[in-house]
Amino acid sequence: MIKVENLVKKFDDKTVLNDISFEVKDGETLAVVGFSGSGKSTILKIICGLLEKDSGTIKTSEGDIAMVFQYSALFDSLTVHDNIIFALTERKDLRKLYSSQDLDNIVREKLKLVGLEEIEDKFPSELSGGMQKRVSFARAIVTNPKTILYDEPTAGLDPISSTLIEDYIVRLKDETHASSIVVTHQMSTIQRTADKVLMLYNGKSVFQGTPQEMCEQGNEYTKQFITASLNGPMKLLTE
Repeated sequence: MIKVENLVKKFDDKTVLNDISFEVKDGETLAVVGFSGSGKSTILKIICGLLEKDSGTIKTSEGDIAMVFQYSALFDSLTVHDNIIFALTERKDLRKLYSSQDLDNIVREKLKLVGLEEIEDKFPSELSGGMQKRVSFARAIVTNPKTILYDEPTAGLDPISSTLIEDYIVRLKDETHASSIVVTHQMSTIQRTADKVLMLYNGKSVFQGTPQEMCEQGNEYTKQFITASLNGPMKLLTE
């Protein structure tokens, strides 16, 4: 469960998030959408502790929070195996819990879950962008998190790879029953992965509902987003 109430975040004199509230139940996925600079990724960074909020409350289920970064953020100097087990070997509360054989088994299990096998000894540079993304998924779920945050998980991928990644977001939700938030610009990602949608503009919530409601019963903001129109209430920043 993720429950956010009256969240406010400012950078100097600019209010990036202005009184944002939403809830994601266990096993649900929320897509957070909007123009660039609308505060989408800021929400993720606050939930996982990379940024401090100015005011408001955030509650999450007990357990780990996993973050899947926009461009995988794998360690180039580490093998796939060592990338995946990084948290298990570096965190003080976990580093003595697993034998080498345990770690090998965990790596195989998590790779299989994201459709990859027998690549443990490869380095990130030897993998395609889509494979790197799936390895980052395996790394994110290695501690069996109760909350999973995805920052534009299909960024930079071709349509077929994007579809594959979307399928794995759904699969991981079903496997882990975690509460998930997906920051995205893509309608396919919204429609394929999300149970609910939060749309932001200028730091404020301008729509909350299901993907179907967004498409069929939305408002002037959602209509502009769906049609990619230059005409509407949302204006691109030119400076």
